[in-house]
Amino acid sequence: VLKCNSLCRYFIGVLDKNSGQMEVYNAEIFNMQPLLSGGRWCLNLCFRVVQMDLCIEAFGTSKQKRALSSRRMNAVGSDIVNTAVAKAAANVIDAKGVTALMQDMAQDDVQNISAFLPPCHEDADRPEHVYKFEDILSPAEYEALRVPAAALASVTAEEMAKRAEERSHCSFVLEELKFLPTDERSRDHKARCLWFLDTLVKFSQLKVIKKKHPMGPECPHIISRKLMKNFSSLTYNNGSIQNLISASMRAKITAYVITLALHINNFQTDLTVLQNDLKLPESRILDIAKALRLRVTKTKGVPGLDDDQSHRLGTLSLPLPTQKAPEGQRKRKKMS
Repeated sequence: VLKCNSLCRYFIGVLDKNSGQMEVYNAEIFNMQPLLSGGRWCLNLCFRVVQMDLCIEAFGTSKQKRALSSRRMNAVGSDIVNTAVAKAAANVIDAKGVTALMQDMAQDDVQNISAFLPPCHEDADRPEHVYKFEDILSPAEYEALRVPAAALASVTAEEMAKRAEERSHCSFVLEELKFLPTDERSRDHKARCLWFLDTLVKFSQLKVIKKKHPMGPECPHIISRKLMKNFSSLTYNNGSIQNLISASMRAKITAYVITLALHINNFQTDLTVLQNDLKLPESRILDIAKALRLRVTKTKGVPGLDDDQSHRLGTLSLPLPTQKAPEGQRKRKKMS
């Protein structure tokens, strides 16, 4: 595709022949080069490969073109493969046209991103029902947050200043702690949401997870299990299975962080603050925000964060806007 798409989701199914049941695991895809031996060999070209090579040749960056050239040069029988790919690509262009191919891939990107979003209830009559809170935190998970979030709910001004100095929490949480409700029930609810959001942000910064409880002993077991099961991928490395936070899992975490922030902030949140906390490029968080059907506008930075940059504000409102191709795709389409 026109840009490196890290939002595809892959699985490995392990079938138990005795029980007839299959267990499905998150997995990461990797590329293998074909080894062609003897006089007879089979060349299998899928439509997606033709799309990829064709569009990289026409619109790819210098880095993408170098990678494509290197891959072809290293393949056994590369001349034959290149000729076949070029012929197949030409046939595809003649049959469908460049514009149609670009539209197909733009739609694919929207679908790929959607695989990592919380369940969307498009027929909702209120913003809070579009992404239901219980789809982010189940009742059991929410209850488990009562104890760890109690420290946030009872934080004093002195403790707040110390936590801000030590950067104990992400910027979004530090800012929201200044505006905890006085009502005990509302204060407890917001504290639980902030604790889980802060944990998601910290979890997203991990790479390979080597500990059984990566977020520490204070993290409830049910939350730790949720993070490992829903927001990490299994990989095989040096003879052992490991959990890692892949780019695709970071995209999923980002989607859930944005959704939770919307629930915290009455369905309008500063995307730039979240982008900085998650250490993402602006284009990535905007792609995910738009896939979540948010309306994105520009605004000034939050006072007190020492940040003069123009901020992006994401708002969830009804009716939901139609999904569009990611920003990067639209820019490249203009080049054609």
